[in-house]
Amino acid sequence: MSKVKKCLFPAAGYGTRFLPVTKSMPKEMLPLVNKPLIQYGVEEAMQAGISGMAIVTGRGKRALEDHFDISYELEHQIAGTSKEGALTDIRKIIEACTFSYTRQIEMKGLGHAILTGETLIGLEPFAVVLADDYCVTEADGVLAQMVALYEKHQCSIVAIEEVPRDETYKYGVIAGEEIEPGVYRVSEMVEKPAPEVAPSNLAIIGRYVLTPDIFDILRETPPGRNNEVQITDALMTQAQKGGVLAYKFKGRRFDCGSIEGFMDASNYNYTNVYKKA
Repeated sequence: MSKVKKCLFPAAGYGTRFLPVTKSMPKEMLPLVNKPLIQYGVEEAMQAGISGMAIVTGRGKRALEDHFDISYELEHQIAGTSKEGALTDIRKIIEACTFSYTRQIEMKGLGHAILTGETLIGLEPFAVVLADDYCVTEADGVLAQMVALYEKHQCSIVAIEEVPRDETYKYGVIAGEEIEPGVYRVSEMVEKPAPEVAPSNLAIIGRYVLTPDIFDILRETPPGRNNEVQITDALMTQAQKGGVLAYKFKGRRFDCGSIEGFMDASNYNYTNVYKKA
């Protein structure tokens, strides 16, 4: 049985909804209180038993690599002070994980970003985390829930949640048969459908577990909506063979790709995580 040992982080986007701050800083480095979004994603992957972190970057994203590296000058300056403890979590991550990087030269959609990461993943199942979807749970993280489901079914899995019908145009949307509580065998998948034609209100969020054949499918997938290579189109090819499940995860998601969602996440994190630490 194949284990999920790597997690891919597509992180090459421009983050235009947060301009001007994202003109010089990756949106994945935006902090929820004192920790960047991508670090929460890496910690979620670690909780799922994953130690290989593969990050697809782009121009102006050097801060991502610097964050997951040792800063000898900084550590020397704060050694022996009360501030030293602030680096405990990131030190544990650096020691426990391996990080690899590649660049997406052109922005051609999420499907293209995932295909760009093939060189870092190889021929094995892998997770995908979109760091601007910040997820909180009471027990196992969303990715840990999905990895457990993958170990049972050995097929691609997308995380879903119910959204208001009038917001389906923001998401990939699925339809399918519920084969066990909260788990659907996908029969239809549409990228950002208008509410009147959406097959359901079950929207895909930024968590995936994918089988490696997705790379060959992506290579043959023509550009779709917005002339971009859509991961939903490639997954629909898998779904036609019964190879995709959708999982209604246990937890709460904040859309940190929007200013409103980012502020909600910041307030939640300050009250429920930071102050209780």
